[in-house]
Amino acid sequence: MKITEHIAQAQAKQKTLFSFEVLPPKKGERLDNLLQAIDPLMDFDPAFINVTYHREEYVERKLSNGRTQKVVAKKRPGTVGISATVQNKYNVDAVPHLLCGGFTKDETESALIDLSYLGIDNVLALRGDQLKTEKTFVPNPLGNRYASELIAQVSDLNQGKYLDEDLGQNSKTDFCIGAACYPEKHFEAMSLEEDMKFLKQKVDLGAEFLVTQMFFDNQRFFDFVKKCRAAGIDIPIIPGLKPLATARQLEILPQIFYVHMPDELREMVTKATSKEEVKEIGVQWAIKQCKELIDFGSPVLHFYTMSKSTATQKIAKAVF
Repeated sequence: MKITEHIAQAQAKQKTLFSFEVLPPKKGERLDNLLQAIDPLMDFDPAFINVTYHREEYVERKLSNGRTQKVVAKKRPGTVGISATVQNKYNVDAVPHLLCGGFTKDETESALIDLSYLGIDNVLALRGDQLKTEKTFVPNPLGNRYASELIAQVSDLNQGKYLDEDLGQNSKTDFCIGAACYPEKHFEAMSLEEDMKFLKQKVDLGAEFLVTQMFFDNQRFFDFVKKCRAAGIDIPIIPGLKPLATARQLEILPQIFYVHMPDELREMVTKATSKEEVKEIGVQWAIKQCKELIDFGSPVLHFYTMSKSTATQKIAKAVF
């Protein structure tokens, strides 16, 4: 079922849905650990489960002569296969991520064809992050440069337009396309207004639902939704949530994800006397966020679990 259909059915019942995101295991690790992290969250009847996609990385390897060589590695493969496993094992819709970075348009088309064959109805189209060795994002020369271009490619396939223009009558895919959004603006955007312009472009090209970057200040999300509606962006906006897990994340998360940490949360964590107390503060803060978001009318609460279920399980038990 499409995410938009899940949301429409839930809104008719005045119900807020639960969903979460998982990471594929690192290369060489078994799938069992991931499934064990998913199992406890199935008690809360997730509407869908997102499965992240990962681009190549450069790693240094020592040669026999003592020198080092940069080699390309994909450390978390398997998004398509894991999405199929999740959907079939749990009978819940999987939402695989698609990336611009590190992939050609041909590779993207092949992944979409495989997903369509597998009966997967939804995708989340993302530009992806730059490599650690890059100062700015560098697209694959044969790939999509922006999430908007990736969305356009998926939309074309939904219309039966493949990359090979010599093909005649072609089967149409039927993906429901999601996109990312940033309540505190994308860090590369000059302003929130500019970011809003690009977000509207993604919607105009075919995005049917939005999932936000994590945030810890609900008022910033509420203000963002209002600005989206004023800009003519009227598709569902799903808040993405991550419970704070360590005191160090007070500094690390703003540096990596450019999110604001409320003073009240900072003060509570600073006064904590143990790691377990910090974790509990993170859980309780997220519970408070969830209840306010439900009152606001958010259609879904989406959790970034990092394939660890304990904190999300506590939050969901208190909210759903």
